[in-house]
Amino acid sequence: MKKSFRKTTFLSALAIAVPAMGMAQDKVEASVGADFVSGYIWRGQDLGGVSIQPTLSVSYKGFSLSAWGTAGIEKEDTKEIDLTLGYTTGGFSISVTDYWFNGGPGYFHYGSHNTNHTFEAQIGYDFGPLALNWYTNFAGTDGVNNEGDRAYSSYISATVPFTLAGLEWTAEIGATPWATDFYNYSEDPVCNGSNGFAVCDISLGAAKEIRITDSFSVPAFAKVTVNPRTEGAYFVFGLSF
Repeated sequence: MKKSFRKTTFLSALAIAVPAMGMAQDKVEASVGADFVSGYIWRGQDLGGVSIQPTLSVSYKGFSLSAWGTAGIEKEDTKEIDLTLGYTTGGFSISVTDYWFNGGPGYFHYGSHNTNHTFEAQIGYDFGPLALNWYTNFAGTDGVNNEGDRAYSSYISATVPFTLAGLEWTAEIGATPWATDFYNYSEDPVCNGSNGFAVCDISLGAAKEIRITDSFSVPAFAKVTVNPRTEGAYFVFGLSF
């Protein structure tokens, strides 16, 4: 993308680029919330500093429609709006996400060569102790491979949740399966992009409730991420509301 847990954080990275989850329900359910994060890290990439990341979702019988966004407190930070349509049944999930970033054509520009939208398809299965997901860009803005052709940039991830010392933990590893310059931006040309299969996200996160009063608490999370491809390392803290 440009130089992103909700989506990048423990509760999202979990946000919009991750599929909607849960058992099918018999009535319409809706939720609204926001994360305040010390940095915007997504799939091993640094997309910005301190940010507010709101989310809004509606779900019914396994189908879900959600909106997620981010806005940094610095003027130059990434501003983003993501819309995801998904379906979940049991552990199986499938979704399509429309990512949009500022800094280029306006939101309603969808031309094949004049857009800042990226359209991504996802398929995955949550086995309980292990969740596997595959993501592929199929339209809109994308990277190119070593031959200069559209890369259909893809990302695969394996996530393991566990409980330790009273905290809820998540360990994750993610990789790009083939060459693309869509992921792994680096100012060092030796580390920039992916020339082939490349592990680009190894992370460990934990979450807990911080009690404010006897009747009010705030979910807090922290996540350490390293990107072996770009040699980047990040530590993010956040609060959810």
